[in-house]
Amino acid sequence: MDLLQKETLGKKYEKRHIEVFTDLSSPFSEDQLEIIIANLKKTGISLQFFLPFPVDDEDGSGDTVDGRHSDMYRNSFPRKGLTEQQKEGICMVRKLMFALEEEGGLDEIYTFRESLERLSMFKKIERRPMAWPCQLTIGSNLSIRIVAFKSLVEEKLKKSWTLVDAKTLKKEDVQKETVYCLNDDDETEVQKDDLVQGFRYGSDIVPFSKVDEEQMKYKTEAKCFSVLGFSRSSQIQRHHYMGNQVLKVFAAKGDEAAAVALSALIHALDELDVVAVVRYAYDRRSNPQVGVAFPCIKDAYECLIYVQLPYMEDLRQYMFSSLKNNKKYTPTADQLSAVDSLIDSMSLVYEDDDGETTEDIFKTSKIPNPQFQRLYQCLQHKAFHPDKPLPPIEQHLLEMLEIPQEVRERCQAPLEKIKALFPLKDAGKKKEQKTAQDVFKDNNEDGPSAKKAKAENEEGSFSIANLAEGNVTTVGSINPAENFCVLVRQKNANFKEVSQQLVNRIEQFLETKGLQYYMKSINCIRVFREEAIKLSEVQCFNDFLQALKEKVEDKTLADFWEILIQDGISLITKDEAEGSSVTSEEAKKFLAPKEKPAETLLVAGEGGDVDDLLDMM
Repeated sequence: MDLLQKETLGKKYEKRHIEVFTDLSSPFSEDQLEIIIANLKKTGISLQFFLPFPVDDEDGSGDTVDGRHSDMYRNSFPRKGLTEQQKEGICMVRKLMFALEEEGGLDEIYTFRESLERLSMFKKIERRPMAWPCQLTIGSNLSIRIVAFKSLVEEKLKKSWTLVDAKTLKKEDVQKETVYCLNDDDETEVQKDDLVQGFRYGSDIVPFSKVDEEQMKYKTEAKCFSVLGFSRSSQIQRHHYMGNQVLKVFAAKGDEAAAVALSALIHALDELDVVAVVRYAYDRRSNPQVGVAFPCIKDAYECLIYVQLPYMEDLRQYMFSSLKNNKKYTPTADQLSAVDSLIDSMSLVYEDDDGETTEDIFKTSKIPNPQFQRLYQCLQHKAFHPDKPLPPIEQHLLEMLEIPQEVRERCQAPLEKIKALFPLKDAGKKKEQKTAQDVFKDNNEDGPSAKKAKAENEEGSFSIANLAEGNVTTVGSINPAENFCVLVRQKNANFKEVSQQLVNRIEQFLETKGLQYYMKSINCIRVFREEAIKLSEVQCFNDFLQALKEKVEDKTLADFWEILIQDGISLITKDEAEGSSVTSEEAKKFLAPKEKPAETLLVAGEGGDVDDLLDMM
């Protein structure tokens, strides 16, 4: 320490640091330990120890004395029992580091294995956070000079490497060309200047040019950090936090008046248990945000912590049915207690018996970004071994993401209790599994063969639409046939009323006059016929089909009737249901096309050419 002070005297330096590599086997004296600790604190020299074993392994057996300490590197090397000298050395090191760093003292003591793995980590170039100067305003008369720093921000990987040709490894050999074409058969090329941005609104595309965008863009006058009002801290819900950063707001450096004013505001917020609702705009080019500023008072500093809040349009209210309605799945008191015990046992925060001191067991601040590490591990490997496959993820990275051993052991008993209270039972034979092709298949893709009536199982029928619709109360226009089947099977269902709803939908589809709507109408008629036979409502269907035939002739829907004839959908005969008086011959005759006038048949029968037809005229 004396040497370090003498050599740095009168020189500029950013940090002075001492690293001690030892196995603690050498004798030592604690006579001047207090003086050494005082001088280290006075001069601001930091200290780190590197040992061949963890400091909590005093007996050399690998057992943890302090249950909170991570066991990630517990089995780094096979070790023998520690000597008495080493045990005394561990006590001295712990005392020294706790005196310097207090609670975080043990974090500066590393094993050799841990130090090697730390050195193998890819480390980003550290940059000092940039200050964001602004004026914190409360109303029109109170203004405080502040600076804000990014305390927490989402890490995004920047792909800064260059694309080169795979063979020549030259950037110039990679040529990019963008061409804009119309979505037509010829793929007509269009110049970029002739393009305009558009947004789809239903089946239409609404053009939205850059001029429109500039005119409708919100204009921010300048950067701001103005208080809109105050609210109880209990009114700000944790799930309302949003954004990708957290700001810490301090008073401007060297401005004593601003420091006093901001300190008064922070302490007032803390004493009243309120927060400030703030309008934040980074600069005049950015959109303004609404956020909340919390008071933060530490021993070393005090500041406001800003977090973005959502606008009303950002919130989504989803309604879910209660789990308590189904008595079959209502949990017992023992089951609820077992789940509570499991949640408590899996807590990643350690609390003392008095409940005052807390510590994170799973310290995320000590874990490097796994995505960042894996990406550059692969890049480094490819740089040295371009022809070899990518290596597996490094084991120490996987170990960092493992459940802490203490938590794993603590949750075993609650898991066994849950296993006993929530037994798994055989659900019996599974229903026939439906594939995606069955669920999403197109009913029209196979032509006439797909129009045949399918034998459906009422209890087992499934479709995505059924899931989306929920409880069916009326015959809708999206899935009218399915809605009709559900409604007529309900208790106390009035078949005539439900069938009239289906008839109304069929008439709507026929008014539209399109092949898609014709097929939808025929599917409805087919289902109507099947349900009428099952529920002995034969006359209701026969009356409908006779009325439909008259309407078809009046409205010139011959193409629709032709499809109906091809599908063979006719009146319900007495062979199919007892309540019918229609014979099979009458049903066939019903589908037969109406005879045309004799003159028309005569003209059609003469196979003359165009001149013959003109002569007849």
